[in-house]
Amino acid sequence: MTHRSLAPCIAALTLAVPLAARAARPSADPAAAPASPAVLRALDGALEGVVAKVSPAVVQVAVTGYGPADDEGDGASVIVRQHAVGSGVIVDPSGFVVTNAHVVEGAQRVRVLLPQRDGGPGAHRVKRIHDARVVGIEPDLDLALLKIDATGLPTLVLGKRDVKPGQLVFAVGSPQGLASSVTMGVVSSVARQPLPDRPMLYIQTDAPINPGNSGGPLVDTEGNVVGINAFILTQGGGSEGLGFAIPAPVVQFVYESLRRYGHVHRTVIGVSAQEITAGLATALGLPQDYGVVVSDVAPEGPAALAGLQAGDVLVSMDERPVDTMPALSTALYLHPAGAPVGLVVRRGTATKTLSVKGREPPPPEERLAALADVSKSSVPRLGIVGVELDDRTRPLLPGLRDPTGVAVIARTLDSQLEVPLVPGDVIHAVNRTPVRSLAELRTAIQGLPDHGAAALRVERRGQLSWVEVDLD
Repeated sequence: MTHRSLAPCIAALTLAVPLAARAARPSADPAAAPASPAVLRALDGALEGVVAKVSPAVVQVAVTGYGPADDEGDGASVIVRQHAVGSGVIVDPSGFVVTNAHVVEGAQRVRVLLPQRDGGPGAHRVKRIHDARVVGIEPDLDLALLKIDATGLPTLVLGKRDVKPGQLVFAVGSPQGLASSVTMGVVSSVARQPLPDRPMLYIQTDAPINPGNSGGPLVDTEGNVVGINAFILTQGGGSEGLGFAIPAPVVQFVYESLRRYGHVHRTVIGVSAQEITAGLATALGLPQDYGVVVSDVAPEGPAALAGLQAGDVLVSMDERPVDTMPALSTALYLHPAGAPVGLVVRRGTATKTLSVKGREPPPPEERLAALADVSKSSVPRLGIVGVELDDRTRPLLPGLRDPTGVAVIARTLDSQLEVPLVPGDVIHAVNRTPVRSLAELRTAIQGLPDHGAAALRVERRGQLSWVEVDLD
């Protein structure tokens, strides 16, 4: 069964030089002999140039965290320190690094290992190690931004050139921890939706992606980043030439948002839509049997106030064509915060242009905070303000793995312990004692000894992990 692997990788691609033209000539033709070596030397030199330009800006991302020794369910009796290695790309000389969200999510310590020349041309070894701060994470698009204290770093350009099917590309990263590994392939598609549950369009390439390549760049022949390697589709667990990268324009947008705000602004316009089928087109008398049709417009919402109606067929958003649901989602993600959304729709035989003043919903932790009495919701020893999960708060945290626990809505300055919790985290247990209320959490925390270690069972963005608490 085909499954998804979130550990990108690269494998070597053998170049075959067609010999048909050479075979058609007499083998003794002296004019033909030097042509092949010259072409190969030129190709070799061009590839060396790309690698020399790209490799210095591609880093290893080393992650440390805690998790159960046995990942089969929650019945493990041993919690162990876990290590993982991914890749990243330096996008600003002052130390900003883009990588995948799944590389750093749940991490307690993140370090960036910069490559440095060692020995002959093109040889690199990891020498300079920097602790990294996670500036922000965008889990829906699987992107994260890191910051290290360094300046004057080599960088790569995001999205300077449009990528096209058939274009030659290179993937660079640290598969299996092997820094500055480079492989080559071609682009199969620039708008593929391999994951039905994720409305996102990816670049598909036959450059294989292996564990450790997550977050590394996919670059063109000029060394421009056209995408960030994300995952592969595979039946046997290895690379089968179905690799996918997040397009550079999306990476650029997320990078700028995370750097400026710490999160990605989401524009809400109050619309539900669905893809058009031949049956819907016939039944509703739509002007086309493909594309996206508006199925619902929220009363008094931004789209309704702008004049959008159910049954309108979307043509474009912000001058980006909208012919699939992923294209609509991508257009919304890329919409600049604070600007009106430009819509072009077909209504019957007429084409209409609308300007929608969208709005951004507050983050879940802000909506949770509105439901909490801060004076009664603190847990002083942990240094947090929390709110219990109930019928009011659960809808604000969709997709919870466990419906009971305490959600963190803020940190306080009077923490007695150094605990790496962030707003939005949900605490489900202290060691192996479940907590279902603030009272149970306070009792469990106060019952811990003054020395040693403890572990919190925490859910962060749909992923469970153990968070170590140093009690000394």
